[in-house]
Amino acid sequence: MIIKIEAIVREEKFEDVKEALDAIQVNGITISQVMGCGVQRGYKEIVRGTQVDLMMQPKIKFEIVVSSEEWEEKVISTIQKAAFTGEVGDGKIFSYEIRSAMKIRTCETGYEALQSDN
Repeated sequence: MIIKIEAIVREEKFEDVKEALDAIQVNGITISQVMGCGVQRGYKEIVRGTQVDLMMQPKIKFEIVVSSEEWEEKVISTIQKAAFTGEVGDGKIFSYEIRSAMKIRTCETGYEALQSDN
């Protein structure tokens, strides 16, 4: 089974999460800067004397594909511990099954597409 994990975390937790994933030897990570809002619905800021509602907050999105449920649990646990502050806005982690994967260069599919060329 191939599983994709997406984690959306606070910007200031980027290095902590990246280092934690590196410590458990996760490779094949895609990272994006994204904007969004969750339960907290953004925040208010004063701009030129006027209150402005800023709905979208900057976040970091990690995308990781793993080859087993065992790795899924390990990666999710690692991200949760590294991204945790206990405050509203810590983020979310999603995981779902991938129907197929293909390594473009070699045309390998499935589990083989996720493996290193070493």
